[in-house]
Amino acid sequence: MSRPDELAANLATVRGRIAAACADAGRPVDDVRLVVVTKFFPASDVRLLADLGVTDVGENRHQEAEAKAAECADLGLTWHFIGGLQSNKAAAVASYADVVESVDRAKLVAGLDRGAAQRSQEIDVLLQVSLDPPGADGRSGAAPEELGDLADAVGGADHLRLRGLMAVAPLGEDPATAFARLAGIRRELVTDHPEATWLSAGMSGDLEAAVHAGATHVRIGSAVLGSRPRFK
Repeated sequence: MSRPDELAANLATVRGRIAAACADAGRPVDDVRLVVVTKFFPASDVRLLADLGVTDVGENRHQEAEAKAAECADLGLTWHFIGGLQSNKAAAVASYADVVESVDRAKLVAGLDRGAAQRSQEIDVLLQVSLDPPGADGRSGAAPEELGDLADAVGGADHLRLRGLMAVAPLGEDPATAFARLAGIRRELVTDHPEATWLSAGMSGDLEAAVHAGATHVRIGSAVLGSRPRFK
């Protein structure tokens, strides 16, 4: 099977899963946006995906993301930065990312705002919240009780738009349970920040649980692109 045919088949399967999950949850299918995570895959795959109707691409390594966004600048894609973000790289990430999903501390806000200002464009921001128990050696993200202050910091920046939350289900936990907890955290945030309605949750293995919990964006890599190649 050619690469275009492989991607087309995989995309059809993933889109079918999203549609089925939306139907099961009683949600319109256009409630959920597919973000294809292209980490370690070449810009040529990004071009094929664009030809197949993909509009949103996710990356989580700054150097790779910056180069790929530049190479594919003619495609008019929405670039999501979804990886751990260093404060000294924040301004650089804001120079090409349209959405930054991994804001987990206030220290990142000034750099992102500065980079967005230099670009003369507002950047959409999601707060990454940790769903791991306190003290766990888990994934990155702000503790739920830290979100209020973090949201206020983003909301006070001139060139950032607070859009909502991003989270990853903890390893070893039923994603449905984790995402149900996330839905509660989201309700609290929206009470104080009614504009922050986006919820980025769900990956190749758990997108259905995320859609049932109200995800508006799902981040899918291997189910579309296949096994991740070794990065060179």
